[in-house]
Amino acid sequence: MSGTVPPPSDPADQRAAAASGFSPDVLRVDSAAEVRRINDAIRTQVLRTLRRRGAVIGLSGGIDSSVTAALCAQALGADKVLAVFMPEKDSDKDSLRLGRLVAGQLGVRSVTEDIEPLLTAAGCYARRDEFIRKLVPDFGAGWGCKVAIANVLGNEGYSITSLVVQSPDQRLQKLRLPLDIYLGIVAATNMKQRTRKQIEYYHADRLNYAVAGTPNRLEYDQGFFVKNGDGAADFKPIAHLYKTQVYQLAEFLGIPEEIRARPPTTDTWSLAQTQEEFYFSLPYNLMDLCLYACTHGIPAEAVAPAVGLSVEQVARVWRDIGSKRRATNYLHCPPLLVEPVLAHDHIRSN
Repeated sequence: MSGTVPPPSDPADQRAAAASGFSPDVLRVDSAAEVRRINDAIRTQVLRTLRRRGAVIGLSGGIDSSVTAALCAQALGADKVLAVFMPEKDSDKDSLRLGRLVAGQLGVRSVTEDIEPLLTAAGCYARRDEFIRKLVPDFGAGWGCKVAIANVLGNEGYSITSLVVQSPDQRLQKLRLPLDIYLGIVAATNMKQRTRKQIEYYHADRLNYAVAGTPNRLEYDQGFFVKNGDGAADFKPIAHLYKTQVYQLAEFLGIPEEIRARPPTTDTWSLAQTQEEFYFSLPYNLMDLCLYACTHGIPAEAVAPAVGLSVEQVARVWRDIGSKRRATNYLHCPPLLVEPVLAHDHIRSN
């Protein structure tokens, strides 16, 4: 999987895109040079700035954690990287298998931590199910569920969220989610990310290692992470890379084709679900280009033919980008103080 958007098929659109100078090639990177740059940064950040001996990474079998693990292994040495697998009862079974495949290929140490007992004890599943039963009273053992968002291009830019459930006899239902039920379901499932991070920091503390974060630029910019969950880390080596670029590095680093060809998933719900369905509304390659253009002030008229959308559709995507930036800004905020207390607080507040 190259991770790039195919060029517009209409000749007029091709000429317009070429004339604007905007195309999917804007996200092409020199993978060898970028890997060297990131590896230099990892060594400086982990060994000098953080003064830690190695790195811990939650390895999910997805493209982002696989690339992050490969970069850490190159930068620090495979013997200084610990991969942690943290399955639970809703996890895709392929996630554990693919995570182990990557760890074996990289030669890094690994541990498996089944977090289902912790989640059960904390009431993660029970709390989630209690909210779901407000819409589906029969929901319980043997049922599956996921949360889905409507495509931003088909609903005037409003993100309508739905609950999808599957009964034990395989019947699907899709119901619009009231805000309070949506918040309750998400609050419960966020326990998964926070529990995984707790496990990662346990291993990091016992080894004097740093915790590696795995968000790419699209996820980081748009707030697709849980505060103090998968958003917590000591360093985030691919947060500046668009997901398209992560795929380029994955190919260069030799990440298995099965992982590079796998659609990005949330691996949070018992029903199969892509990141596009849960959060972004568009495929990552289109989102990458629209985000790049929005950030760099490229006119919608130049973007539209390059991504195969209308000018109005690009504008809708940009409105959604702005809305998510505003709604998730607090995820990036450190704890707020009345006034700076330590020297680094003065630096951080400026």
